[in-house]
Amino acid sequence: MKITLAKTAGFCFGVDRAVKTLERLSESGEKVCTLGPIIHNPQVVEHFKDKGVNIIDSISDCEEGATVVLRTHGVEAEISDYCEKNGIKYIDAVCPFVKKIHKIVLDNTDENTRLLIAGDKNHPEVIGIRSRAKGGYFTFNSAEELKNLLEKVPELKNESVIFVAQTTFSIKEWKKCVEIANLLCTNALIFDTICNATEERQTEALVLSKKNDAMIIIGGRTSSNTAKLKSVCEPNCPTYLIETADELLDIDFSGINSIGVTAGASTPDSTIKEVINTMSEFNQKGNPMNNEFQQMLDESFDKMSTGKYVAGTVVGFTNTEIQVEIPGKKQAGFVPFEEYSDDPTANPKNDLKIGDEIKLIIMSTNDAEGTMKLSKRLADRNAVWEELEADDTIREGKVTGIVGENKGLFVQCGAIRVFVPASLAKIHKNDNLEELVGKTVEFKIIEVEKNRRRVVGSIREVANAKRRELEDAFWANAAEGNTYIGTVRSLTSYGAFVDLGGVDGMIHISELSWTRIKHPSEVVKVGDTVEVYIKALDAENKKISLGYKKIEDNPWEILKRDYPVGSEIECKIVSLTSFGAFAQIIPGVDGLIHISQIAYKHIGSPAEVLKVGETVKAKIMDIDFDKKRVSLSVKALLPPPEIEEIAEAAPAEETAPAEEIAPAEEAAPAEEAAPAEETAPAEETAPAEETAPAEETAPAEETAPTEENSAE
Repeated sequence: MKITLAKTAGFCFGVDRAVKTLERLSESGEKVCTLGPIIHNPQVVEHFKDKGVNIIDSISDCEEGATVVLRTHGVEAEISDYCEKNGIKYIDAVCPFVKKIHKIVLDNTDENTRLLIAGDKNHPEVIGIRSRAKGGYFTFNSAEELKNLLEKVPELKNESVIFVAQTTFSIKEWKKCVEIANLLCTNALIFDTICNATEERQTEALVLSKKNDAMIIIGGRTSSNTAKLKSVCEPNCPTYLIETADELLDIDFSGINSIGVTAGASTPDSTIKEVINTMSEFNQKGNPMNNEFQQMLDESFDKMSTGKYVAGTVVGFTNTEIQVEIPGKKQAGFVPFEEYSDDPTANPKNDLKIGDEIKLIIMSTNDAEGTMKLSKRLADRNAVWEELEADDTIREGKVTGIVGENKGLFVQCGAIRVFVPASLAKIHKNDNLEELVGKTVEFKIIEVEKNRRRVVGSIREVANAKRRELEDAFWANAAEGNTYIGTVRSLTSYGAFVDLGGVDGMIHISELSWTRIKHPSEVVKVGDTVEVYIKALDAENKKISLGYKKIEDNPWEILKRDYPVGSEIECKIVSLTSFGAFAQIIPGVDGLIHISQIAYKHIGSPAEVLKVGETVKAKIMDIDFDKKRVSLSVKALLPPPEIEEIAEAAPAEETAPAEEIAPAEEAAPAEEAAPAEETAPAEETAPAEETAPAEETAPAEETAPTEENSAE
């Protein structure tokens, strides 16, 4: 009988990590307990019971002074909080893939989002996942159950929902569920959360079941992972699930010429070897297995050993290899120098000494020669990959280049090159990726495809997490009038957005300058550091209105300080009307030179004397700060005319005809009109019916009588 042992049989990374953690604690003499079985394998659980590890069903049952190890399947969200509040020491042995699902649920659900979980509703992993849902949850264990659920709760088809799967869920069934979700749910976010190791294990088991006459699945009957392997294989050949080697006695191997063997993620190597050894004993006792079985068995063990980690002790060196001793192995181990490190300059003779223990991977064994080829280089590289899969910490790396046409970035992190898609590299939509090249950035690993040697990271996730912290701190202390130093992040036609450190506020275009501007870029540019203050807050909608103009820059304040009434100034003519000329005193403040204050002699129009752009000397006659009016006089600085010249002044009937008076739309705004006391004498003013609109003419009671003007 041909025996084929699956390469993926046995402990997965998460289980191996949890078991080793518990093994170390139990050997240290500490009082240890686990919240539920550490894994779903009765033999492993009994092994730890024999070592004094207590299993508790509730965290409240923890003995005083004991350390609680949280199981690989995960626990409810409130468990760790309970431990911290009650001073219970605990170690988190939850599988990294399960913790990744917890994070997905926390980051992507709110009170309006429903969580749909593919898995066994009573499984501790599913219980832990659903405890983190913020807006309610539903579970389903097959595509048919999902279809029925969507019929019973039709609102789920249009609501915001996210889909996740138990890490050990059937790949085949999950694909069916995804098809249904895509077809019926209009607002669904689907996360493929089946563990990579689970996927590889199920795929290999499926292939073996199609190639062999029978399959043996080794593992605990309560293990979801093992049960899925059995369901994957059963349609293709007779499949037997056993927990121990003793159960082989109940299987009839007659008529079976080839058999595939695999094991669940919670099955230790010792159990797998015991099963294989028992099959060997059957062969020796005349079981229908042929004489080639032992050879097949050895090949199976070699396959099982290849790629496995071992600890080797350095016992010597040659000119080309490191000689190591592997406990429990009959072969002599050796590490070729080229398998020592990825660093070509590394020298094992300088780095190592006799007696040092190093972690290695078995590359191949040669029983005929009694040797085992090992690699430290692969062990180190795989350790990095396993760390990437398991670790959710923030990392640093240097941006080495841009992928394609702004499709993303490459970030070098140690020996691993990480791809960061553009959508996960930009903190803001308008950010330029090229500006990041050569810079050291912080990021998180969000996806690892070990087989393809592909790692995907996110700069944005780290930045957003920090931004949320800063935002919380900002809103806790924000108040109108508070002053901040910020950075201009972007400009629009209506204002400038400023990063205050965690939150953005907007300076409206009207708040950027005391003078009229057409675009914010006339005052600030992206990247500028600016001092701003909060004008208004809308905490509910997270909106902040900022002020930028300083009171001391207000042109009217400058006028008040530097240009009192009576000041003689040079001003620039900016516009002409029929009743006077407007002149710029300082940017932002214009004054009116009434037609009567331009010259002593009678003029029909300001244009007879002045032109736009001309600089003239004038005297400030009056300032009304409330109405923002300034009255200027050129005449006041001119030498007074001779008596004869006054006598020759034009009579009142020579006043400009009505058609030359400024129409209403050309009149100066009310706040810019000359004050009443500066109104021209009667003989220089148009008759009442020809006068400019009321708001531009001095009130009747403030105008001097005609005979007084004549007297002048």
